[in-house]
Amino acid sequence: MIRKLFVSVMIFFFFIVGLGWYLLITPTKDLNKISITASPKPVVVLVIDSLMDQSLKKAVAEGKAPAFEFLMKHGQYHPEVVSSYPTMSVTIDSTLLTGTYANDHQVPGLVWFKQDENRVINYGPGKIELLNLGAKQVLSDSLIGLNKAHLNQSTLTIYEELAKSEIHSASINGLIYRGNQVHPLHIPKIASGMNLLPSDVQVNGPSLLSMGNLSQFNQENDWSNRLWKAIGVNNQFTANELKYVIQKDQLPPFTLAYFPDMDHQLHKNGPMERKGIEEVDKQLQVILNAYPSWGEAIQKAVWIIHGDSAQSAVINDRSKALIDLNTLLDEYSFWSPDQPSNKDIALAVNERMAYIYLQDERIEISDISSKLKMDSRIGFIAWKQGNIGYVMAAGSDKPFAFSPNGPYTDPYGQSWRLNGDLSILDLSINEQNKIKYGDYPDALARLNGALQSHKGRYIIVDAKPGYEFVGKNSPNHAGGAAHGSLHKVDSVVPLIIAGTDQKPKNHRLIDFKDWLVELTK
Repeated sequence: MIRKLFVSVMIFFFFIVGLGWYLLITPTKDLNKISITASPKPVVVLVIDSLMDQSLKKAVAEGKAPAFEFLMKHGQYHPEVVSSYPTMSVTIDSTLLTGTYANDHQVPGLVWFKQDENRVINYGPGKIELLNLGAKQVLSDSLIGLNKAHLNQSTLTIYEELAKSEIHSASINGLIYRGNQVHPLHIPKIASGMNLLPSDVQVNGPSLLSMGNLSQFNQENDWSNRLWKAIGVNNQFTANELKYVIQKDQLPPFTLAYFPDMDHQLHKNGPMERKGIEEVDKQLQVILNAYPSWGEAIQKAVWIIHGDSAQSAVINDRSKALIDLNTLLDEYSFWSPDQPSNKDIALAVNERMAYIYLQDERIEISDISSKLKMDSRIGFIAWKQGNIGYVMAAGSDKPFAFSPNGPYTDPYGQSWRLNGDLSILDLSINEQNKIKYGDYPDALARLNGALQSHKGRYIIVDAKPGYEFVGKNSPNHAGGAAHGSLHKVDSVVPLIIAGTDQKPKNHRLIDFKDWLVELTK
């Protein structure tokens, strides 16, 4: 009896495993059938999520990051490059690939409220948020809507820019991938069977598009593309795909490859976590080893490695660390998926910054700002009226006002009109009307970008270092690390350039696109 039961259990087990394997089978695309125009020296951009200067240099000094060390030793190293705002991946990558801030590319954050559809957009939620917003909507927004509808159609990505000159390009696990080439995606049967995604999905991308098991070239990646490995959106998959393209001699003139894993480790363990750097270094070694030698790798290609945003420590005491916007504004009613109508306020929390949408026209901005500035953990509060941005902070009686095109010039050649207390954004002006930025690098352009990024009447709140915003269902990182804010602790990332002496016009991600196009052409 026991033997029969055991056999029955084993048959059932293998049936389930076999069914699961069938449902997750990933067909690979034939790279040999794609015609790629060769380049004398291809440009390869490796975006490493949450790569930071201090921990990187420490790992190199301890001999635990030999690939990073080699590229830094044989190339340029720039420790302070300014990211976008909010310092969240989709907004940053949109800036990197379009050469614009959010006022032009129109991707306001990882989380934002779409006024014409009366709903919250969230491209990368935690488990609670996923259940709250619905898996089908989240998958549709992140996989299709982000590139097809939300990213400004009038603002060209680098892939589209290069295609105008008939230059081929590739994206491997990039979040922003829009190009001119139509690509069918492999939608796992388990996803289409549960009606989470249509079985036939086509997207516009660059010449080569790799996105985990949705679009895969290397058969060896079958072990790194499973559901429990984020369907291939991981460092190992990215490295294996790039290695395969190199070995097949199909590396196009421009390639962007995204390495996402370190973000999660830092969120949990704090900004000085170095295990993630050691792990991504091993993947860099895999890529460099695709060449006869590492020296030959930098002779045959240009290698650009950078972080997207930094992460800063969030204090361990949850009662102090977490700024609960529902509690601060508890006299108002809040939008929620199950109660979307006739609500006073909608929240879109992006870790250390948040958008607060005033849905009821009777609510004055001053009503909200006066309550928020009572909390000393909030670094500043900002809103817009027309093209003018206003900023307040705890202890300020009048808002600081700024707008583009004025008598004051910043280090990046941008001109501004300024009125009020400059210290709110840690600005100073010299006798020649030159602006100097302090704790908030490129503050005026980045904040203006967020304020003008999308429709609606909203307030931006930005936390001081050590603190993080939370809403009803948003994740928190007390005792770990977070990003999102305008502050330099979230905004400054390192850049490594090997294989060329050229560098971007300024040390800002917004200046990368023009530089990369010039390098590639």
